[in-house]
Amino acid sequence: MNVIVANEKNNELASLNVDIIKSVNGVYDALEIVEMFRSFFYNKLILDVTALKNQEDIRSYEVIAQGLDVDKVIFLMPEGSKLCTASFLSRLISLGIYNFTSNITGVSYLIKKTNTLKDVEHIVSAVNIQRSAETGAAVTTISNNNNNNNNAVHSEMRATPIETDSCIVVGFRNVTLSAGASTLIYMLKKELAITYGQDNVGALEVNKNDFILFNEKNMFSCRTDDLAANIERLSTLSILLVDLNDCMDDSFCKDIVYLVEPSTFKLNRLLRRNSAVFTKLTDKKVVLNQSMLLNNDVFDFEREAGIRVFFNIPPLDERKRNGIISEFLDKLGLLNGNFHGSGGNNKIFGLFRR
Repeated sequence: MNVIVANEKNNELASLNVDIIKSVNGVYDALEIVEMFRSFFYNKLILDVTALKNQEDIRSYEVIAQGLDVDKVIFLMPEGSKLCTASFLSRLISLGIYNFTSNITGVSYLIKKTNTLKDVEHIVSAVNIQRSAETGAAVTTISNNNNNNNNAVHSEMRATPIETDSCIVVGFRNVTLSAGASTLIYMLKKELAITYGQDNVGALEVNKNDFILFNEKNMFSCRTDDLAANIERLSTLSILLVDLNDCMDDSFCKDIVYLVEPSTFKLNRLLRRNSAVFTKLTDKKVVLNQSMLLNNDVFDFEREAGIRVFFNIPPLDERKRNGIISEFLDKLGLLNGNFHGSGGNNKIFGLFRR
């Protein structure tokens, strides 16, 4: 049985499909929470940290870590806040707090599987590398989010092109809703790491925090207003895969893959929202992902949509190595050294490997 301490995330937490023995709503001091549940038996305590007074004060978390078994506490962090930065999370890790997430999917995951230090140590490594960068060392990780300017207009923030001779940057966009960009990028990164090395391949997602669930090294998250700094800092990698999500700026990408899940439900939902969507994709790299279509079906899809399909990827088990992932990377040119980008000959991006 589980317990919930909620505030702003009360409605979302109510949708959890788990047994709840007790649920309280409101804002509480850390010591109040400890006293409330110190002698209470439960499987997991799900703490919406907006219910915690002084939620940005690390001392509040120290009180909880000292008074409760933090292996049983899941901290639901407000997405996009400075609590979701590597800097703050590394401080939680130093207290022995390893179970944190910013969404309900993450909560469900952590109810079933408790994190260990090994699952989150990449966050500490990211902060350590950044601190080295601040003293002049080479940077290969995300920056801390120290921008507290609430007047920043995110939609007007644009990332500048990478001026590097080595980094290949490929963006991914979901055309149909939840077309599987996050998991596909995870599989692509693991395959590329075999060729380039674990430390030379990275992934970055914009305006989401799903990558943390993969517990994979060099998979980072940032907000739009931190995008330019993160792109530049990660430019020392050989390859960077970017999940663009709702970020409209893709000027830093040499090429973009547009993902379509060709199920009847997903396609009809897409076309009801925008019946002309495929006319904008006629010259783009359209990839069918999580696709059950066979060759003849793909030909029919191309004829009906009026586009060419670059590649067709079936549903895959991300826990295993899949040959089709290698085929896809090879067609992109990321394994044979001849990157098939669509961005012309702008070599300041350094996207043609020598």
